[in-house]
Amino acid sequence: MDVSPIRTEDGSITLHSTRFDVPYHSIYGAVEESLHVFICAGLQRLILDGSTNISILEIGFGTGLNALLTLFEAQRHPQIQFQYCGLEGFPLSGNVIADLEYTNYLNRPDLQAQFEHMHRISELQDLKIDNFIFCKEHIKFEDYKADNQFDLIYFDAFAPTTQPELWDENMMASMYAALKENGALVSYCAKGSFKRALKSAGFQLDPLPGPSKKREMTRAWKVPSRSVEC
Repeated sequence: MDVSPIRTEDGSITLHSTRFDVPYHSIYGAVEESLHVFICAGLQRLILDGSTNISILEIGFGTGLNALLTLFEAQRHPQIQFQYCGLEGFPLSGNVIADLEYTNYLNRPDLQAQFEHMHRISELQDLKIDNFIFCKEHIKFEDYKADNQFDLIYFDAFAPTTQPELWDENMMASMYAALKENGALVSYCAKGSFKRALKSAGFQLDPLPGPSKKREMTRAWKVPSRSVEC
Protein backbone atom coordinates (compact mmCIF):
# COMPACT_ATOMS: atom_id res chain seq x y z
CA MET A 1 0.00 0.00 0.00
CA ASP A 2 1.36 3.43 -0.95
CA VAL A 3 -0.57 5.34 1.76
CA SER A 4 -1.23 5.17 5.49
CA PRO A 5 -3.89 7.03 7.53
CA ILE A 6 -3.08 9.92 9.88
CA ARG A 7 -5.46 11.54 12.36
CA THR A 8 -5.04 15.33 12.02
CA GLU A 9 -5.50 17.93 14.75
CA ASP A 10 -9.14 18.71 13.90
CA GLY A 11 -9.98 15.03 14.30
CA SER A 12 -10.33 14.26 10.59
CA ILE A 13 -8.24 11.75 8.66
CA THR A 14 -5.65 12.38 6.02
CA LEU A 15 -3.28 9.97 4.29
CA HIS A 16 0.49 9.90 4.19
CA SER A 17 1.93 9.05 0.78
CA THR A 18 4.89 6.70 1.05
CA ARG A 19 5.56 7.30 -2.66
CA PHE A 20 6.18 11.02 -2.08
CA ASP A 21 6.69 10.99 1.72
CA VAL A 22 4.13 13.76 2.33
CA PRO A 23 0.56 13.97 3.71
CA TYR A 24 -2.38 14.62 1.40
CA HIS A 25 -3.71 17.37 3.70
CA SER A 26 -2.48 19.56 6.53
CA ILE A 27 -1.67 17.60 9.67
CA TYR A 28 -3.18 20.54 11.59
CA GLY A 29 -6.62 19.71 10.18
CA ALA A 30 -7.54 18.02 6.91
CA VAL A 31 -11.18 19.14 6.78
CA GLU A 32 -10.36 22.56 8.23
CA GLU A 33 -7.79 23.18 5.49
CA SER A 34 -10.08 22.08 2.66
CA LEU A 35 -13.00 24.16 3.92
CA HIS A 36 -10.86 27.26 4.39
CA VAL A 37 -8.86 27.13 1.15
CA PHE A 38 -11.10 25.54 -1.44
CA ILE A 39 -14.66 26.10 -0.24
CA CYS A 40 -14.54 29.41 1.61
CA ALA A 41 -11.89 31.26 -0.40
CA GLY A 42 -12.80 29.60 -3.70
CA LEU A 43 -16.27 28.20 -4.22
CA GLN A 44 -18.19 30.43 -1.83
CA ARG A 45 -16.60 33.49 -3.40
CA LEU A 46 -18.12 32.56 -6.78
CA ILE A 47 -21.46 31.75 -5.17
CA LEU A 48 -21.51 35.15 -3.47
CA ASP A 49 -20.69 36.76 -6.81
CA GLY A 50 -23.98 35.38 -8.16
CA SER A 51 -22.72 32.55 -10.38
CA THR A 52 -25.52 30.21 -11.51
CA ASN A 53 -23.35 27.64 -13.31
CA ILE A 54 -19.95 26.78 -11.81
CA SER A 55 -17.39 24.50 -13.44
CA ILE A 56 -14.51 23.30 -11.26
CA LEU A 57 -11.21 21.61 -12.09
CA GLU A 58 -9.36 19.92 -9.24
CA ILE A 59 -5.64 19.32 -9.66
CA GLY A 60 -5.07 16.49 -7.20
CA PHE A 61 -8.35 14.66 -6.53
CA GLY A 62 -6.55 12.54 -3.93
CA THR A 63 -8.82 11.54 -1.05
CA GLY A 64 -11.87 13.14 -2.69
CA LEU A 65 -12.43 15.44 0.30
CA ASN A 66 -12.65 18.62 -1.77
CA ALA A 67 -15.18 17.02 -4.10
CA LEU A 68 -17.27 15.81 -1.17
CA LEU A 69 -17.31 19.28 0.41
CA THR A 70 -18.27 20.76 -2.96
CA LEU A 71 -21.17 18.31 -3.18
CA PHE A 72 -22.33 19.60 0.23
CA GLU A 73 -22.28 23.15 -1.13
CA ALA A 74 -24.18 22.06 -4.23
CA GLN A 75 -26.91 20.61 -2.05
CA ARG A 76 -27.14 23.91 -0.17
CA HIS A 77 -27.56 25.80 -3.46
CA PRO A 78 -29.95 23.80 -5.67
CA GLN A 79 -30.45 26.81 -7.95
CA ILE A 80 -26.80 26.53 -9.12
CA GLN A 81 -25.50 23.91 -11.55
CA PHE A 82 -22.09 22.44 -10.64
CA GLN A 83 -19.72 20.58 -12.96
CA TYR A 84 -16.66 19.02 -11.32
CA CYS A 85 -13.63 17.42 -12.98
CA GLY A 86 -11.00 15.81 -10.74
CA LEU A 87 -7.55 14.88 -12.02
CA GLU A 88 -5.54 12.21 -10.25
CA GLY A 89 -2.42 10.43 -11.46
CA PHE A 90 -2.34 7.93 -8.58
CA PRO A 91 -5.92 6.90 -7.66
CA LEU A 92 -6.56 5.31 -4.27
CA SER A 93 -7.70 1.73 -3.77
CA GLY A 94 -11.21 0.90 -2.55
CA ASN A 95 -10.19 -0.39 0.88
CA VAL A 96 -8.44 2.92 1.65
CA ILE A 97 -11.46 4.97 0.58
CA ALA A 98 -13.82 3.15 2.95
CA ASP A 99 -11.57 4.05 5.92
CA LEU A 100 -11.45 7.81 5.33
CA GLU A 101 -14.48 8.52 7.58
CA TYR A 102 -15.23 11.92 6.03
CA THR A 103 -18.98 11.47 5.73
CA ASN A 104 -19.24 10.41 9.38
CA TYR A 105 -16.97 13.24 10.51
CA LEU A 106 -19.21 15.72 8.65
CA ASN A 107 -22.41 14.09 9.98
CA ARG A 108 -23.46 13.04 6.47
CA PRO A 109 -23.18 9.22 6.45
CA ASP A 110 -26.00 9.24 3.90
CA LEU A 111 -23.46 10.36 1.29
CA GLN A 112 -20.92 7.58 1.83
CA ALA A 113 -22.14 5.62 -1.21
CA GLN A 114 -21.86 8.68 -3.47
CA PHE A 115 -18.42 9.47 -2.05
CA GLU A 116 -17.16 5.96 -2.78
CA HIS A 117 -18.77 6.12 -6.24
CA MET A 118 -16.70 9.24 -7.03
CA HIS A 119 -13.56 7.20 -6.45
CA ARG A 120 -14.71 4.08 -8.28
CA ILE A 121 -16.44 5.64 -11.27
CA SER A 122 -14.88 4.79 -14.62
CA GLU A 123 -12.62 7.42 -16.09
CA LEU A 124 -14.50 10.13 -18.01
CA GLN A 125 -17.87 8.68 -16.99
CA ASP A 126 -20.25 11.26 -15.51
CA LEU A 127 -21.81 10.82 -12.07
CA LYS A 128 -24.91 13.00 -11.64
CA ILE A 129 -26.18 13.79 -8.14
CA ASP A 130 -29.02 16.28 -8.62
CA ASN A 131 -27.34 19.60 -9.57
CA PHE A 132 -23.80 18.20 -9.18
CA ILE A 133 -22.14 16.48 -12.15
CA PHE A 134 -18.82 14.80 -11.44
CA CYS A 135 -16.14 13.13 -13.56
CA LYS A 136 -12.46 12.37 -13.16
CA GLU A 137 -9.42 11.60 -15.26
CA HIS A 138 -6.39 9.50 -14.35
CA ILE A 139 -3.76 11.70 -15.96
CA LYS A 140 -0.55 13.47 -15.06
CA PHE A 141 -1.47 17.06 -14.27
CA GLU A 142 1.24 18.46 -16.52
CA ASP A 143 -0.29 16.57 -19.49
CA TYR A 144 -3.78 18.02 -19.03
CA LYS A 145 -4.86 20.75 -21.44
CA ALA A 146 -8.07 22.77 -21.51
CA ASP A 147 -9.04 26.11 -22.98
CA ASN A 148 -11.39 28.63 -21.36
CA GLN A 149 -13.36 25.83 -19.72
CA PHE A 150 -13.44 26.32 -15.92
CA ASP A 151 -14.66 28.97 -13.48
CA LEU A 152 -12.54 27.69 -10.61
CA ILE A 153 -9.42 25.59 -10.13
CA TYR A 154 -8.63 23.81 -6.88
CA PHE A 155 -4.84 23.54 -7.11
CA ASP A 156 -4.18 20.81 -4.56
CA ALA A 157 -1.09 19.03 -5.86
CA PHE A 158 1.64 17.89 -3.50
CA ALA A 159 3.96 20.69 -2.37
CA PRO A 160 6.51 22.40 -4.67
CA THR A 161 9.37 20.75 -2.77
CA THR A 162 7.89 17.34 -3.65
CA GLN A 163 6.76 17.88 -7.26
CA PRO A 164 8.38 21.14 -8.46
CA GLU A 165 7.41 20.48 -12.09
CA LEU A 166 3.74 21.05 -11.18
CA TRP A 167 4.33 24.53 -9.81
CA ASP A 168 6.39 26.25 -12.49
CA GLU A 169 5.41 28.97 -14.96
CA ASN A 170 4.53 26.49 -17.73
CA MET A 171 2.02 24.75 -15.47
CA MET A 172 0.55 28.08 -14.34
CA ALA A 173 0.21 29.15 -17.97
CA SER A 174 -1.79 25.97 -18.63
CA MET A 175 -4.03 26.72 -15.66
CA TYR A 176 -4.51 30.30 -16.85
CA ALA A 177 -5.58 28.99 -20.26
CA ALA A 178 -7.96 26.48 -18.67
CA LEU A 179 -9.87 29.19 -16.81
CA LYS A 180 -12.66 31.29 -18.21
CA GLU A 181 -12.32 35.06 -17.97
CA ASN A 182 -13.02 36.13 -14.36
CA GLY A 183 -12.10 32.63 -13.19
CA ALA A 184 -10.04 31.93 -10.08
CA LEU A 185 -7.42 29.48 -8.83
CA VAL A 186 -7.06 28.71 -5.12
CA SER A 187 -4.23 26.88 -3.38
CA TYR A 188 -3.00 26.20 0.13
CA CYS A 189 0.48 27.18 -1.08
CA ALA A 190 1.91 30.69 -0.66
CA LYS A 191 5.51 29.96 -1.61
CA GLY A 192 7.23 32.90 -3.32
CA SER A 193 8.27 30.94 -6.41
CA PHE A 194 4.66 29.78 -6.89
CA LYS A 195 3.30 33.32 -6.67
CA ARG A 196 5.94 34.55 -9.11
CA ALA A 197 4.98 31.78 -11.56
CA LEU A 198 1.30 32.80 -11.27
CA LYS A 199 2.13 36.45 -11.95
CA SER A 200 4.32 35.53 -14.92
CA ALA A 201 1.41 33.53 -16.36
CA GLY A 202 -0.86 36.58 -16.11
CA PHE A 203 -2.72 36.01 -12.85
CA GLN A 204 -3.58 38.77 -10.39
CA LEU A 205 -3.15 37.64 -6.79
CA ASP A 206 -5.14 37.93 -3.58
CA PRO A 207 -2.91 36.80 -0.70
CA LEU A 208 -5.28 35.57 2.01
CA PRO A 209 -4.87 34.27 5.57
CA GLY A 210 -4.18 30.56 5.62
CA PRO A 211 -5.96 27.85 7.64
CA SER A 212 -5.04 26.98 11.21
CA LYS A 213 -1.28 27.43 11.78
CA LYS A 214 -0.52 28.40 8.19
CA ARG A 215 0.04 32.14 7.80
CA GLU A 216 -1.06 32.56 4.17
CA MET A 217 -2.77 30.93 1.19
CA THR A 218 -3.21 32.06 -2.41
CA ARG A 219 -6.13 33.05 -4.58
CA ALA A 220 -5.35 34.07 -8.17
CA TRP A 221 -7.72 35.66 -10.68
CA LYS A 222 -7.83 35.78 -14.45
CA VAL A 223 -8.93 39.43 -14.03
CA PRO A 224 -7.52 42.61 -12.49
CA SER A 225 -6.96 42.10 -8.76
CA ARG A 226 -9.92 42.53 -6.46
CA SER A 227 -9.10 41.87 -2.84
CA VAL A 228 -12.12 40.58 -0.96
CA GLU A 229 -12.27 38.60 2.25
CA CYS A 230 -14.13 35.32 2.42
